[in-house]
Amino acid sequence: MSTAKSEARINFRLTVAQKKAIEDAATELGQSISDFAISTLVQAARKVLNDQQVTRLSERDRKFFAAIIDDETEKPNEALSKAARRYRKQVG
Repeated sequence: MSTAKSEARINFRLTVAQKKAIEDAATELGQSISDFAISTLVQAARKVLNDQQVTRLSERDRKFFAAIIDDETEKPNEALSKAARRYRKQVG
């Protein structure tokens, strides 16, 4: 685990069976229960956050989107132009 000083704490209750499963899994990986719990929770949290930021398209929709992006004859509509201006203003 990290060498950074731990300053925050999370407490929760679990069943005896849940605790045993966590202890057994930590033992299998040669980790302390705390290290196993922390790494597992952080990994799950990062996955949830990443999944919320990623848009997944079907193959059909991906091809449609790519065709629109590649179509040089199309011009952006007013809403897209406004969004681009806002973005440039915010990002620079």
